[in-house]
Amino acid sequence: MEIDPVCKMKVDPNKAAGESEYQGKTYYFCSPGCKQKFDANPAQYAGK
Repeated sequence: MEIDPVCKMKVDPNKAAGESEYQGKTYYFCSPGCKQKFDANPAQYAGK
């Protein structure tokens, strides 16, 4: 399981609503809304 960097929910990478890559790491999201927030400002969420 991975952790959605926006809402901190556990996400199964095989069932994720979306994924984004930032600085060589892939992030998985529980919903399209969380992915949109991350994509708008990835530095705010990455590495937390």
